[in-house]
Amino acid sequence: MNAFFRTDHRPNMNPRWRFAFLLFVSVLSATACGGADAPAESDGEAIVADEGPAPWFEEAAAARGIDFVHRSGHETRYLYPEIVCGGGALFDMDGDGDLDAYFVQSDGVLKSPREREGNRLYRNDGAGHFEDVTAGSGADDRGYGIGVTTGDFDSDGDTDLYVTNLGRNALLRNDGTGHFEDVTESAGAGCDLWSTSAAFFDYDRDGDLDLWVVNYLFWTVESERTCYAQPHGETYCGPLAYDKPAPDTLFRNNGDGTFTDVSGEMGVRESLGNGLGIGTADFNGDGWLDVFVANDGTKDHLWINQGGEHFVEKAVAFGCAADQDGKIKAGMGVGIEDLDEDGDEDLLVVNLNSEYDSFFLNQGTHFVDRTASVGLTRASQAFTRFGVGFRDFDLDGRMDLYEANGRVSHGAEVAGDDPFAEQNLLFRGDANGRFEVVEPMGGVRPPLIGTSRGAAFGDVDGDGGPDVLVFNKDGAPYLLLDRAMAGNWIQFRPTDSGSDALGALLTIRVGDRTLTRRMRSSTSYCVASDPRVHLGLGEADAVDSVEVRWVDGTTETFGPLDAGSTHILARGSGHE
Repeated sequence: MNAFFRTDHRPNMNPRWRFAFLLFVSVLSATACGGADAPAESDGEAIVADEGPAPWFEEAAAARGIDFVHRSGHETRYLYPEIVCGGGALFDMDGDGDLDAYFVQSDGVLKSPREREGNRLYRNDGAGHFEDVTAGSGADDRGYGIGVTTGDFDSDGDTDLYVTNLGRNALLRNDGTGHFEDVTESAGAGCDLWSTSAAFFDYDRDGDLDLWVVNYLFWTVESERTCYAQPHGETYCGPLAYDKPAPDTLFRNNGDGTFTDVSGEMGVRESLGNGLGIGTADFNGDGWLDVFVANDGTKDHLWINQGGEHFVEKAVAFGCAADQDGKIKAGMGVGIEDLDEDGDEDLLVVNLNSEYDSFFLNQGTHFVDRTASVGLTRASQAFTRFGVGFRDFDLDGRMDLYEANGRVSHGAEVAGDDPFAEQNLLFRGDANGRFEVVEPMGGVRPPLIGTSRGAAFGDVDGDGGPDVLVFNKDGAPYLLLDRAMAGNWIQFRPTDSGSDALGALLTIRVGDRTLTRRMRSSTSYCVASDPRVHLGLGEADAVDSVEVRWVDGTTETFGPLDAGSTHILARGSGHE
């Protein structure tokens, strides 16, 4: 996000002006088209103006009962943490099979916890309508909130929350009824740095969930700097103005509901970075989960797991520390999927405006930068992207891509009083592995313009289509209900002793295709998504088989399985 130290020398249109131009065209088109309720007239006959392609999403946050509004707490002084906050989760808090929502609040760097508005919890009624159930839930942590991750750390079958803050993080244990207890101190999971994203995963394959916490930089109010952006004047600084990158934190689960900080002995403190996004996967195919961290203005990190005994940072050796030109970018959100269907997991890092996305194709022993060949260069560079996710929104059997955008430095005013606001982006994936921008922009009409940060994914209304919950800084969220569904779908939930088997790898055979998907809750930026594996099937009405590789390396096979349902793949109920 070090916008103040970068200049775009490319001969294309300045990103700010390009965005303003796109917005102007969008507004002009909408104004010219009118709508079905106000038809144009020609030669005495009414005609309905063409509004262009149908939107892929319906925005329904307020209509579905979500009245949360995020507040960074900004008043007059520009305090750096204010510009990166905006996270939350889609997760099943009460085990009823539908996705509830959790919103992380910030509300004032200089305030004490008792002065801040707490985080908010909303229960889903099963049909995608939400009720605020924060009162008495124990989920209203009052730290200066940045993000959250989810996982069943105590293996009791209930999904717990780990909230990342500026300062003390919070581990909230779920009792299964939607009530949470802050067990941070007793569990030994405290971290008092500036944390951003986090992920539960089983790095040592012992059957319980460990915890990786991404930290940004060492910052205090007293160390705040003053930066400027023309023509506005004072604005937020970027990380290079502070030059104080932080190490990440790794907590090993002791198996008794407590954690031990093993960052030093596991090698995690050996490399520093301005960490923002995270993703876990077995990138080198050795059966042990690795960790990728997107760093802001410092080289990205790829932590290769050494058999559960140590981590070694190998991003340079694997070719994903910087782009193909050696440029270190402002890495923010992370997306991970096997897009070329070769059995290993590929990597997408989204960046600052004027910087292309970075799409790294996994070759087993290294990555190659294939951003241009998949169509994510000029289409992405006009925006500052944070949240990101691959999902098959139109259910045609090909992954699509959603990116949540919002500036970090003052630019031309776009709409209202928010100088950081941008439209988000939606890309449709094709059979050749390329992505093309969907119109209308962001898949919605009328345009949605906000300062978006995290984006969480999951089917909130139970209709089989993946929806998107977008978390906006200093604004209300977007709940984008999928309306592009044109094919069949299927969903899988691998479980181990009743808990989501985070890290399990699914090999799914559908006709002549073999797809690889992993169960995880944490990618994107500062959010947790539904960990269940969702597939669009196109015209297929079943999958032939699903092989589950559990984190300890054992495998089971399930199927055939019919489309149109969520299938629970319980460990021990398949066949070898």
